[in-house]
Amino acid sequence: MQEHNLVLELHGESPSTPTGPGSNITILNAEEAFLPTLHSLHAAFPRLRIVLEHCTTAAAVAAVRACGPTVAATITAHHLVLTVDDWAADPFSFCKPVAKLPADRRALLSAVVGGESKFFYGSDSAPHPVGAKRGGEGGKGKTAAGCFTQAHGPGIVVGAVERAVEKGWVTESEVEKEKLAAFLSKNGRQFYGLPENAERGIVLEKKGEKIPESLKSADGSVEVVHFGRGEEVWSARWA
Repeated sequence: MQEHNLVLELHGESPSTPTGPGSNITILNAEEAFLPTLHSLHAAFPRLRIVLEHCTTAAAVAAVRACGPTVAATITAHHLVLTVDDWAADPFSFCKPVAKLPADRRALLSAVVGGESKFFYGSDSAPHPVGAKRGGEGGKGKTAAGCFTQAHGPGIVVGAVERAVEKGWVTESEVEKEKLAAFLSKNGRQFYGLPENAERGIVLEKKGEKIPESLKSADGSVEVVHFGRGEEVWSARWA
């Protein structure tokens, strides 16, 4: 892959080891347990472009920063909003990697507004039907992992940053339109070597729009619940 300039995309989690001597890896620390593997891959193949997809921890942000310019990471909209308490009580907020601690969320928000080209938006939007999110047939199975954000992702990102300023997690002076635009639409294209799209752009506006409860197929047989349902969101339009 390094020789042919391909990109290695990683869902960076070590397998859970809930039983056995010395076992201590679960969904809560699986990402952090994987980070030594990320470092070893980068050390062995320093020219290989690697993306740590949908990172969720302060440790992952630090690990990506510690690597060279060929290592980057994506950050989702929902991980800027959620912590462990949220998905533990709501199957429609459950995804993998799972959202972690408030300190991890603050680290992700700081990376978003920091202007570093190593970090860019990745939707990781998963339109699982309602039944799959509630345990499948009869509710006796496992909850499907994933949040459906696709129609509102950029607006959720900007809203999360707005709330972070209100809470004092980031300062207003740290938030610049150019840096947010780079996170949402430029850094990723540059990392993949794609030309900038100068013909079209997305404009985000605060118009009082609320995220719908769900999206249904034309015949009503399939229903997908939106992440952030019922909450006000920045509206997006093509320009």
